[in-house]
Amino acid sequence: MRRDYDYIVIGLGGIGSGAVYWLSRRAGGDVLGLEQFEIGHTRGASQDHSRIIRLSYHTPEYVELAKQAYAAWEVLEKDAGEKLIVKTGGLDLGPRDSKIPLQPYADSMAAAGVPFEHLDAGEIMRRWPQFRLTDDIHGLYQAEGGIAPAIRCNAAHLRMAREHGAMLRDKAPVTSIRDIGGEIEIVAGGEIYHCRKAILAVDAWTNQLLAHFGMTRSVPLTITQEQATYFASPRAADFAPDRFPIWIWMDDPCFYGFPAYGEPGPKAAQDVGGKEVTPDTRTFEVNQAAFKRVEDFLAKHIPTALGPVITTKTCLYTMPPDRDFVIDCLPGHPHVLVALGAAHGFKFASLFGKILGELAIEGSTRSHIEPFKIDRRILAEEHPARRFLM
Repeated sequence: MRRDYDYIVIGLGGIGSGAVYWLSRRAGGDVLGLEQFEIGHTRGASQDHSRIIRLSYHTPEYVELAKQAYAAWEVLEKDAGEKLIVKTGGLDLGPRDSKIPLQPYADSMAAAGVPFEHLDAGEIMRRWPQFRLTDDIHGLYQAEGGIAPAIRCNAAHLRMAREHGAMLRDKAPVTSIRDIGGEIEIVAGGEIYHCRKAILAVDAWTNQLLAHFGMTRSVPLTITQEQATYFASPRAADFAPDRFPIWIWMDDPCFYGFPAYGEPGPKAAQDVGGKEVTPDTRTFEVNQAAFKRVEDFLAKHIPTALGPVITTKTCLYTMPPDRDFVIDCLPGHPHVLVALGAAHGFKFASLFGKILGELAIEGSTRSHIEPFKIDRRILAEEHPARRFLM
């Protein structure tokens, strides 16, 4: 078995699978992907039927990045010969007096030249009678919003990485990683590997790996166990992807949901509604209090979505205090790149893979990632304020 590679990607979830794919397009067999569990495991953040993809974001920079994300997925789709992104339209809605006001989203899309519509409660219910809303509710509709099918996207990234020559190895946890001057030595699954550049895309396990580099303090990350529930709606046909959009309730608490996709009923969840955990203490048990909040919200605003529970799936959120991404070289170790999706990064997974490939091979990228540095001010603070609503 080969032990020396130009590029090694550690973690083969959403972002890691994107990185190994984009690297393999340029470096072929000089790429190795390592996964500590089995490929396709459900212990992390990105192994479910659906994740939201949208152009609606709170800053123009994020909107521009989202445009690039759509383009990256299109490259993968063409390469894989498989349609992945499902466009349903996207609806951001909530009270006019909200903890997450819609105006920054409207302003950002306008600044980036993204078309959208501002809808009152009556128009929302006319288009989608599934909603029950009062007059104080309004929304923004953007036609390009939809579903990034996480399981299928990850599988397409990894299948095409293999076709381009990359080697993938699962059940290979990293027990040692060190910079030995000009190259990185990695001990994983009992084997010793060397590479010119290593990419760490391990989400909730990030600080565990960074500790190997003698960092004096951890990156301030909050890890929570979240869940999403699929319901067997008695009117399931009303929630088909061509009849119902992805939606986000822009307030505190914040809820979001999908049309029926991957399971025979719609899916809904609360954003940042779970308890803090670690990768070792997380469980796969349903948080009944969080489930009740989602159930109560649907009963009030989308009552026909409710029905018997099909399944509830858990995942981990791993969030810096500002909930911005991390895409950067590790300070003092230019041969190590770190990527964190901040619990809203799956829509960018292929783009981030492309960016990480550019950083690894060329040392630079044309994408604007300056706000995502690992040593930005808030990540250096002793007790940073946490702002997870977005």
